[in-house]
Amino acid sequence: MTAHSQPGVLRIGSRGSQLALWQANHIADRLRGAGHEASIEIIKTLGDAMQHVPFAQVGGGAQGDGKGMFTKEIEEALFDGRIDLAVHSLKDLPTELAEPFAIAAIPERVDPRDAFVSVQYESFEALPHGARIGTSSLRRQAQLRAARKDVVCLEFRGNVDTRLRKLAEGQVDAIILASAGLERLGLTQHRRECFSPLVLCPAAGQGALGIESRAGDARTLAALEFLNHEPTRYAVTAERAALAALGGGCQVPIGIHCFAGDEGYSVVAAVANPEGSEVLRVVMDRQSGDALELGKTVAARLLEQGAARLLECVAPGAAS
Repeated sequence: MTAHSQPGVLRIGSRGSQLALWQANHIADRLRGAGHEASIEIIKTLGDAMQHVPFAQVGGGAQGDGKGMFTKEIEEALFDGRIDLAVHSLKDLPTELAEPFAIAAIPERVDPRDAFVSVQYESFEALPHGARIGTSSLRRQAQLRAARKDVVCLEFRGNVDTRLRKLAEGQVDAIILASAGLERLGLTQHRRECFSPLVLCPAAGQGALGIESRAGDARTLAALEFLNHEPTRYAVTAERAALAALGGGCQVPIGIHCFAGDEGYSVVAAVANPEGSEVLRVVMDRQSGDALELGKTVAARLLEQGAARLLECVAPGAAS
């Protein structure tokens, strides 16, 4: 690994999308506010290079399952010492990082729910029979079909602005976006409603940022420590542990949402078959103890209901 080319400057690796750059600049500003120097390096990933290819056809991971499709090139830069840290949407990070890397900090997350966005219709329930919904996420498609068997889900990729433009052009009647992305980009005026996790359970880690660094880089790890938000870290650790125990990466129809309540943590989880004809759900309240164990318990309860059978229906590369 190469040494820091600019001593004292923390180099942040980021994808070039508007949302990714917002996230990188947000962390850079917080670092500067704490007395550090920071710069941003834009890195193009496989997922960015193949924006017009359906998720199911993007190779990405070592097994061709799409895992790491938005992170692989950034991790290569991190390993080579060209950058010191990377700011990811946590839901894009594989549940298990390669040995040289660590999640150095997880800041407090914003709204993890999925948002309903439409020009004409006020809510998901207000959509007419046979309405077209744009989303590439199999997790979203499966749960939406479970809620309403009449809706038609269409492959819909691109950054937030691109999806909003396609919606405005009338290519679909509605789109589903992460509420967090709309908040971060100042586009909440487009959000008509947020789905209850009991209807559309979010992806593990949705709404949270994961700041990745080299595991042995003590200087960077120390600089990032103040960014960590323990309640968020607990919740997403449980979510990601459940996802890992179910054998899923970021590209499977599994929703897991953990959040702090009045007495401990609550968890909502869902696994659906792609057609949405069967959905398994787990709801647990007043949980405490080890986050990893909580995640494994959630996964075990889903597996007891038959989650493995549903997940066997999923083709590699289906989006989250």
